[in-house]
Amino acid sequence: MSTENEGTAVPPAPSAPPVPVDAPAASAQPQPPAPHTSHPAPGSPEAPASAPEAPAAPPAQAPAPVTQAHQAPQDQPAPQGGEAPRTPTAPDASWPPPPPPGTPAQTPAYGAGGGDGFGHGDGPGEGAGGGAGGWGAAYQQPAPKPGRGRGGLLAGVLIAALVAGGLGGGLGYTLARNNDGNGSTTVSASDTGGSVKRDAGTVAGVAAKALPSTVTIQAEGSNGEGGTGTGFVFDKEGHIVTNNHVVAEAVDGGKLSATFPDGKKYDAQVVGHAQGYDVAVIKLENAPSDLNPLPLGDSDKVAVGDSTIAIGAPFGLSNTVTTGIISAKNRPVASSDGSADSKASYMSALQTDASINPGNSGGPLLDAQGNVIGINSAIQSTGNGGFGTGQAGSIGLGFAIPINQAEFVAQQLIENGKPVYAKIGASVSLEETTNGAKLTEQGVGGSDPVEKGGPADDAGLKPGDVITKLDDRVIDSGPTLIGEIWTHKPGDEVTVTYERGGKQHTTEVTLGSKVGDD
Repeated sequence: MSTENEGTAVPPAPSAPPVPVDAPAASAQPQPPAPHTSHPAPGSPEAPASAPEAPAAPPAQAPAPVTQAHQAPQDQPAPQGGEAPRTPTAPDASWPPPPPPGTPAQTPAYGAGGGDGFGHGDGPGEGAGGGAGGWGAAYQQPAPKPGRGRGGLLAGVLIAALVAGGLGGGLGYTLARNNDGNGSTTVSASDTGGSVKRDAGTVAGVAAKALPSTVTIQAEGSNGEGGTGTGFVFDKEGHIVTNNHVVAEAVDGGKLSATFPDGKKYDAQVVGHAQGYDVAVIKLENAPSDLNPLPLGDSDKVAVGDSTIAIGAPFGLSNTVTTGIISAKNRPVASSDGSADSKASYMSALQTDASINPGNSGGPLLDAQGNVIGINSAIQSTGNGGFGTGQAGSIGLGFAIPINQAEFVAQQLIENGKPVYAKIGASVSLEETTNGAKLTEQGVGGSDPVEKGGPADDAGLKPGDVITKLDDRVIDSGPTLIGEIWTHKPGDEVTVTYERGGKQHTTEVTLGSKVGDD
């Protein structure tokens, strides 16, 4: 499986559109330059293109480079035109969030045609255009190029730091999509090694215990297209936790199945899905009575350097186990759907160098004791990969949703069928040029940039304020703020540090709530 790096673009960083901080609604985005060869990334087609012949990681000194715009499984035309990216505003009271700002134009994402994100697509769905709406405003996207079927999950476009200093502390934008099924190979089930005994504290011992509780998920939409992902047993009732983008194709009239390592296959139904969090719960039909839920760890207690074990079905190779370490914590990552009603996901992710590839999406990231500490969701990659699909593969930059957040979301989905989001009640700019998250001066469609009587208003925040910290977390951008807010629950009280008129202030904000993705 080669992961050749062809057509990688490293365009200048575009400015990002303003968006809401809580449960934001789809907003138009900036229009970064599009890669000139086979890997356009989502974003608006208006930005000038800059595509170096030889793909390479963005220079470390660049403040906000587009490191890899690889996501498309096939060549796609780069958008024309050289207009400067627009910076629309978006009300945070609306939903869903827009695709990540600054994502290169034309990279499909979850569900978009095209195929290399964790879970989606085959034809290249386009990134959001630069409409003037905020979260919830429809984006404008070029028509997707016809593509092949889908069949695997994960691929990433990571736009480097929003501030000087490369990736450190910057906001990563990762667009996850599905494998290209027509280019993949059918591989028979592997031997999980259950007959070979190993000590419980070894990687082999952890894998032997965890594999029987991990499933390969096949999702098929009503149009016959679908993808492959991973999930794990959450409880004895047959609930399986995975990524939203893994099952998105099957939500409306589609089909789902989950296959265990022993070959037993079960039909399944979507219990609930959260697009903003990129978490979903499905339930097995006629679930077996001997299910063993994977034990959940505490992602807040994970340390950089801790060992990690990832389980999934990379490129359709079920029951694959890879290892690594936690290479960073609290990495701001945004992932987006390239479809017309695209909705972005934001996370403060665990970063790992364990090999994560298309098909790992939704699978468990375990610690050395076999406890789930995260859900593998996205990767950064240098460009298209091999395996006959032109998909990108692992370069040691994988991102997982912390399990403490995912567990809360999963419980909400099981109990209510809908996610609950914490919100601050204000519109925030997505511009990458700010050293913080700026509350916009005006809302979208006549709405108030700071919701009257909302959490931000009650705390004394005003349009134009720039939030620089949320509790002890440094906030360098609007998307970073959104991801951090979503690590909290409605009703939590947070300390907000902000700048106004050149002076620094602090205030206490009690977070509000938003139910559902609509």
